[in-house]
Amino acid sequence: MSSDSPGPAGPPRWQRLLDAGRRGDRVRHVEQLPARPGAREPWPSWADPDVVAALERGTGGLPWRHQVLAADAVHAGRSTVLSAGTASGKSLAFQLPVLTALRATALASPNGKGATALYLSPTKALAADQDSRLRALGLDAPITSTYDGDTPPEVRRWIREHAALVLTNVDMLHRSVLPGHEHWASFLRRLRFVVVDELHTYRGVFGSHAAAVLRRLRRLAARYGADPVVVLASATVADPATTARRLTGLDVHAVTDDSSARPAVSVALWEPPTRPATGAGGPVGRAERRTATAEAADLLGDLVLEGVRTLAFVRSRTGAESVAAGARRRLSDVDPDLAGRVVAYRGGYLPEDRRALEEGLRSGRVVGMATTNALELGVDVAGLDAVLVAGWPGTRASFWQQVGRAGRRGAPALGVFVARDDPLDTYLVHHPEALFGAGVEATVLDPDNAYVLAPHLAAAAQELPLTEADLELFGPVAPDVVELLVRRGMLRRRPNGWYWTRRDRAVDLTDLRGAGGSVRVVEDVTGRILGTVQAGSADASVHEGAVHVHQGRTYLVDRLDLEESVAVVHREPDPGYTTHARSDSDVRVLAVDRTRTAGPVAVSCGVVEVTSRVTGFLRRTVGTGTVLGEQPLDLPERRLRTRAVWWTVDPAVAEAVLGDATRLPGALHAAEHASIGMLPLLATCDRWDLGGLSTALHPDTALPTVFVHDAVPGGAGFADRAHERFARWTTATRDAVRACACEDGCPACVQSPKCGNGNEPLDKAGALALLDVLVTAVRAHPGPPGDPAAPVVA
Repeated sequence: MSSDSPGPAGPPRWQRLLDAGRRGDRVRHVEQLPARPGAREPWPSWADPDVVAALERGTGGLPWRHQVLAADAVHAGRSTVLSAGTASGKSLAFQLPVLTALRATALASPNGKGATALYLSPTKALAADQDSRLRALGLDAPITSTYDGDTPPEVRRWIREHAALVLTNVDMLHRSVLPGHEHWASFLRRLRFVVVDELHTYRGVFGSHAAAVLRRLRRLAARYGADPVVVLASATVADPATTARRLTGLDVHAVTDDSSARPAVSVALWEPPTRPATGAGGPVGRAERRTATAEAADLLGDLVLEGVRTLAFVRSRTGAESVAAGARRRLSDVDPDLAGRVVAYRGGYLPEDRRALEEGLRSGRVVGMATTNALELGVDVAGLDAVLVAGWPGTRASFWQQVGRAGRRGAPALGVFVARDDPLDTYLVHHPEALFGAGVEATVLDPDNAYVLAPHLAAAAQELPLTEADLELFGPVAPDVVELLVRRGMLRRRPNGWYWTRRDRAVDLTDLRGAGGSVRVVEDVTGRILGTVQAGSADASVHEGAVHVHQGRTYLVDRLDLEESVAVVHREPDPGYTTHARSDSDVRVLAVDRTRTAGPVAVSCGVVEVTSRVTGFLRRTVGTGTVLGEQPLDLPERRLRTRAVWWTVDPAVAEAVLGDATRLPGALHAAEHASIGMLPLLATCDRWDLGGLSTALHPDTALPTVFVHDAVPGGAGFADRAHERFARWTTATRDAVRACACEDGCPACVQSPKCGNGNEPLDKAGALALLDVLVTAVRAHPGPPGDPAAPVVA
């Protein structure tokens, strides 16, 4: 029996967290998701009996109806997307037809080499987990193997020659498989299935890159005589058929009726208490909310103490380390053995460390784990009783994916959303209908993004010369992009197609994740590589003098070498402070695509160039946040060409509502922060996918202006979504600022955790006045039909 199953002792052990008592006043809402019995169907008659017997051991009987419907469609040769809840058995839906076909074709082949399949995962952890589950079936065939950046060269050769089912990711397709397709010729010639798991993660610029990679794969497969069926799966995606079609370029059959059984889940919205601040953020005694990470650490410790197996999702790597350390401290005074069973898990760990932590969670040796979204996806962590979500994860899709990790043993489960002091978090805990009464966001994915498509067309030309027929596969903008590449001397037109002209690898022109590579974090004394950080964030996270936390240990950065992509650190057990980067930025308008005028307000979107530079960092005491000092840094300027939405306001109108022109910079700055915080309600983005700038007089508009831009090269569609839904966006932003009880502005309304200016200047009342002007103007001059000026609850 589960440690928190209902029994003679009464309700689940986690119930006391939600009841009135010492912390009961922190629960703003509890949503009861009822249990569901599920509906079974017989195993399909076409299925391989050995595969059925192996899968049956995991199902305990017959499959769910949605599994059979999807498997039947795949077996019939239809590209199919299955959208069903977390833990609904989506893997079985593609394992059954794929394993059946691979075994049957191998048996019928004279040399024993039958059809092949690719399984594409967004993370290494998920691919490794899927491989483990396939091996656990105990089948003698097909041969399966993971193929990722950790795979040694000699093993890669063996995989190409012998594996029938290869588990990899679009990054490896892009950098290794497709450029070296001659070595994969036998595999590609027999390619019958491509499985794309966790469809909802292929969004924004990464999704656009993935769409191009899949088109390159389909093109090469066709040249070798293959036309694979594409199978897609996701627990949480809006309009799965459309999303799948945009990603793959194929017409895709959708199965969306989830018929699996589900345990009852209680989802609590939790707001940390206020406490008086003693630091530089304001006068002594001013109320601040306790951080979500500190609150989650206490909750994790309490749940582990009760024997409740718990996973805590935290937004950042540093946060995950902090939550795990806080929970261990809380437990060490009560049960030191339990303290040792709480760990952190995040990206940047070495492969062997990740595998050991995953196995500890599966086996039950680990009772509590604080993780980034590295464990959000379909890694099998059956047996969890509770999930904590510390800070809004960016989208409803991610939220339900994380909460869905709980309740896998059938017993009542608990999900807790712990709000940060942030506009969107605060809005959601006080407006539960915006979370529970709404579907997931529309997945923003643009396969026709010319900025993204250009390097992939170059890569495709290097793989095999591009032809006129190929361009249709890559979409309507492909001919123009190819001509641009010709003008730049990267492609040359010949009678039979376009050829790559350079000696270097075309795939090196782009990074699918938009991270620009990684920076190694190296310990000075031992030379040991502790982990990695994304190159794009290295300036702000591992600059000289930065505090870096790894597996609960604290280090100080001695040197950051961007040319060598290495940060050298030394152990510093208790520095007593944290570090926070400060930066300067500027935005230049390169092209205006669309402009709407609404009285004194104009709203535009287009292409911009953002320049930014980390100029220094603050040292803040742990706990109070008191500023100990600021140190300058000499780091290079970074340039980003991307897309933005921006609005301007008539300065005379702004001055009239503010009463004093000197208030304008603070009012615009506060409105910018609040707007960025609320945009994730409308698109599958998170505030860290965005950037912004506000100014009382911008040289390109000659007016007071607020910019919100995508934080990735070429744009990801978020700013364009904001332009399309401007009335909804500004109304929700205005309502969130108005509802906040603070007087002068706080993290729950107009302060930003990523502000490079230290949240100065900010004028909350002025922002509210300007937002009122925006809302009134757009209501008087309606925009597109899909943009009603109403609060966002869907």
